[in-house]
Amino acid sequence: MPASPSTARAINDRLALRLLQQEGPLTAGRLKQLTGLSRPTVADLVERLTASGLVTVVGESGEQRRGPNARVYGIVADRAHLAALDVRTEGVSVVVSDLVGRVLAEASVPIGEGTGTGPAVEQAVALVERVAKEAGSLGAAPPRELVRGWGRLHTVGIGAPGLIDPATGELRNSTGLPAWHRRLVAVLQERLPEARVLVENETNLAALAEQREGVARDRDTFVLLWLGHGTGAAVVLDGALRRGASGGTGEIGFLPVPGTTSLPSATDCGGGFHSLVGSAAIAELAARHGVRARPEGYEPHAAALVRQALATSGTPADGFLDVLADRLAIGAASVSAVLDPGCVVLGGEVGQAGGTALAARVERRLARISPLPTEVRASPLGGGAVLRGALLTARDGAQDELFAPPSSR
Repeated sequence: MPASPSTARAINDRLALRLLQQEGPLTAGRLKQLTGLSRPTVADLVERLTASGLVTVVGESGEQRRGPNARVYGIVADRAHLAALDVRTEGVSVVVSDLVGRVLAEASVPIGEGTGTGPAVEQAVALVERVAKEAGSLGAAPPRELVRGWGRLHTVGIGAPGLIDPATGELRNSTGLPAWHRRLVAVLQERLPEARVLVENETNLAALAEQREGVARDRDTFVLLWLGHGTGAAVVLDGALRRGASGGTGEIGFLPVPGTTSLPSATDCGGGFHSLVGSAAIAELAARHGVRARPEGYEPHAAALVRQALATSGTPADGFLDVLADRLAIGAASVSAVLDPGCVVLGGEVGQAGGTALAARVERRLARISPLPTEVRASPLGGGAVLRGALLTARDGAQDELFAPPSSR
């Protein structure tokens, strides 16, 4: 059935807004070329979007003939602000951006292991408030009907370790993770009653960032192996992130593998793949090979050790990297045997530190033990992929709502 006039207008408006998001400011003439719509239709949609406060004139093109088509239109980036959080066991990082993703302010705060739930939550919330204030998201704000939350803060994306309940979208209570993680999500929802708070597993967000802006942009199917303080995986099949029946797709740390002295349990990944490639396991392996290094900032010790080994020529460092590549190939081979992704990305701080050199070592070993051709790539985003993925999620959520037809909001 043909679309009704109102539905057709909504489709055209969203198409134009997506193009302005992807391409940047455009003239009406360029919008006509990219959309294939008629000149009057483009003129109408530009007028509607301008009247709604989503689009404004940001300049003029270099065309000789002045007129409506010479005006350059862009999304009103300050219409709403977005916040993204990377919640780790050792601290929180926050970034605030405008509606098109331009970073306005960012900061991090460590949270000690012995910090109680209440104080830890207050430290994290205070950080969000401070960064939002620095970004201009607090204080004076546009009319209330245009935005929600603290001033212009419209949507918050949170990346955290642990399982996300697929039915409720909430962070599940996971053994071994700080209690303040779940409480933080609830408190932010209380403090931001008009803002949208979205929570996702940290490794899934890292995969989203790699898919959209990182090393997997040309892949519809790939698996990200997260290598940081802990170990995890994210699965993208046919362009879609797969979470599983209980939200546990990618809990590769619990994968039983050869080379450990025991088996994992339902509450402890000790004896699983984590026992081979978690940061503590890599540090122990490096010590046996005489590789030493100091971590930078809050990065896992393993990242500094891998970086030092790659910068050092000689048998001890090469031996350490060879054994580490063997261990990583075991996990990659298990993933490949089940999913045949064709591409495995070594993510997290350790994957980034290892770079193409470690990825090449793993790929050679993987080719020996798996009959399925699998390319191994190193993440260029590293640990920052979680925060970037959280921001992309917040931006998508905000734009889905703000770009929707007024009748459906």
